[in-house]
Amino acid sequence: MNDLKHISKFLSLVLRHKPEVIGISMDSEGWVDVKELLEKCSAQKRYINLQLLQQIVNTNDKQRFAFNHDHTKIRASQGHTVEVDLKLEPTEPLEYLYHGTVAKFIDNIKETGLRPMKRMHVHLSKDLETAVKVGSRRGKPVILKIKASEMHKDGHAFYVSANGVWLCEAVPAKYIEF
Repeated sequence: MNDLKHISKFLSLVLRHKPEVIGISMDSEGWVDVKELLEKCSAQKRYINLQLLQQIVNTNDKQRFAFNHDHTKIRASQGHTVEVDLKLEPTEPLEYLYHGTVAKFIDNIKETGLRPMKRMHVHLSKDLETAVKVGSRRGKPVILKIKASEMHKDGHAFYVSANGVWLCEAVPAKYIEF
């Protein structure tokens, strides 16, 4: 199972952040040709076959990756630092969404709100449990409650990625309950 996690992390690097690591390019929507991906991975001594790739896509607990309808292309579901258009439709959010972080970022968030930093969007979750998992990756989690419905009424757009992550451009501090 450790190998699957290791390969998944490598695919995240390639499909979200640095496709040039293996000399591959993605289209404007983030799609990469599966056959080319597997060939370029092999050329880098990262041996992944189609069956293993399908297993990673199907079993990833966060559903980080998605195939197109005929499984000839693959992309990351969200979290890109390279500019892509995932063709997501604006969606009316729940009244509240959540964001997991750690205490060392709170003062900055109180001052500037949540920003995407190097990513294209701020990531939010619909439930506390997911926010706790996200915040726990960097230490003891601090959960922020986002007044998403109020933000939406004030003109902020929200999107839902293929794996259920809520996305927005930024969250001004006035919409955050600390």
